[in-house]
Amino acid sequence: MRALRKLAEKPIVGPVVKAAMRYFADREVDSISTHFSQFLQPVLAYSDELKQDTYKVRYNVYCDELHFLEENQVGIETDHFDSHSLHCAIKHKQSDAYAGTVRLVCSSNEKEKLPIEEFCLNSIDNDEIHPSDFSRDKICEISRLAIPAQFRRRNADKFAGAATGAINESSYSENELRCFPFIAVGLYMSCASLAHHSGIKHCFVMMEPRLARSLRFVGIPFKQIGPTVDYHGQRAPYYISNKILMDSLSPGFKKLMYKIEDDLEGQFLAARQNGWLKHAPYNKANQAKSFVSTSGESLFKL
Repeated sequence: MRALRKLAEKPIVGPVVKAAMRYFADREVDSISTHFSQFLQPVLAYSDELKQDTYKVRYNVYCDELHFLEENQVGIETDHFDSHSLHCAIKHKQSDAYAGTVRLVCSSNEKEKLPIEEFCLNSIDNDEIHPSDFSRDKICEISRLAIPAQFRRRNADKFAGAATGAINESSYSENELRCFPFIAVGLYMSCASLAHHSGIKHCFVMMEPRLARSLRFVGIPFKQIGPTVDYHGQRAPYYISNKILMDSLSPGFKKLMYKIEDDLEGQFLAARQNGWLKHAPYNKANQAKSFVSTSGESLFKL
């Protein structure tokens, strides 16, 4: 795979190699999307208890493991952005352990800043897309993506597509391990579903360029809008819209996204009806119909 990636950068054969890699990746994810729902479940963390669970995962990754943030006695990682965010996680069904978590920071007024506005505004180039270009209720930021070490992919995997990490391979089946590299993709797709259902069209994120390249390869083409800076590691500002996302996703990855949306449907509607999503913008156009159709396609007719 490393040799193929090098060939993909060549000026003449590169486009052909990239097309072939995407073709085989799409065939692979078409089967993995079925396994994804079998072993992994997206969870909308709408209650205080579920939010506390995501804060614990963030603490384990950002404080205990990576040491990006200071440790504390409580064992949770939280900040003032959480009060105007939607929180999502992916759970491993058999172990009931969280395989990853992420939040979608929303903004209903000028006081509810996005993290990129508060900490990294100068990192966005002047001639690029900026959060101030849009109304507050149309912007969001994907933030605090955290995947525990045992669910992260490593180059020294036992077989292609596995995610052994510090994990005991005998505890998981081969089909389960093949799903684990798609956890980050699943978290981003979960955010996309919640954003579009809430009427949010424009998304920003500070991420590692390596992750951005991986997401682009599977058809999530975040556009880099500024240089790499030191922000919880080497990260750069990126932008994407819902339309760009759905125009770029291949059929295989759209299938995975629709499965994730179907899993989130009941959770989102229940949370809305019970008043848990106070900070999610109200999208009247989508409120009158179900969150998604059985295939998920009705949500993304742009």
